[in-house]
Amino acid sequence: MSDVDYGITTAVVDGVVQIPVTDIPKTIADCFKFRNKIGLDVALEALRDAWQHKKVTMDELWKAAEHCRVANVMRPYLESLV
Repeated sequence: MSDVDYGITTAVVDGVVQIPVTDIPKTIADCFKFRNKIGLDVALEALRDAWQHKKVTMDELWKAAEHCRVANVMRPYLESLV
């Protein structure tokens, strides 16, 4: 998997249309990456919700944070979850 494709899968709709879909860890990392546009509260809610419903692991979150270059931003929030 290349860097461009990290965290992205392709879903096929009606057997014809291919739609790129990001996985949960990458979506959360993207929320932190664009926190100035969407708001930090949205990023924190996405993180808390995914963690509480056990949809992500700490390793997945950390890997996505490093890939999206927001590891230093996400670190305190990830540490507060443990």
